[in-house]
Amino acid sequence: MPGGTAVKHKKKTKSVLKNIRQTAAREAMNRMNRTRVRSVIRKMRTALTAGDVAEVEKLAGPTFSALDKAIRKRTLAENTANRYKSRLAIALNSLRAKKKA
Repeated sequence: MPGGTAVKHKKKTKSVLKNIRQTAAREAMNRMNRTRVRSVIRKMRTALTAGDVAEVEKLAGPTFSALDKAIRKRTLAENTANRYKSRLAIALNSLRAKKKA
C-alpha cells in the first residue's frame, strides 16, 4: 500500500455529482474541439512541407476558421491561436514566393 496522507473526498451530494457531470461534458467538448484544430493544422503543415500551393490555399480558410472557433469556444487562448495563424500564414506566403521565383 502506498504511503502518504489520505486523500479527502467530498461527500457525493447532488451539487457535487452535478459538478462532476458538467466537468465531464466540458472535458469532452474541449477535447473534441482541440482534436479538430490539431487535425486541421496537421493537414495544412503536411501540405506545406509537400510544397503543394493549391492544397495549402484550399486548407488555409478552414484552418483559420477552426482556430477562430477554438478561440470563441475558449478551447485555445487567443494569443496561442493567433500565433498559430501567423506562423501558418508566414509559411504560406514564403511558399507562394518560392513558386513565383
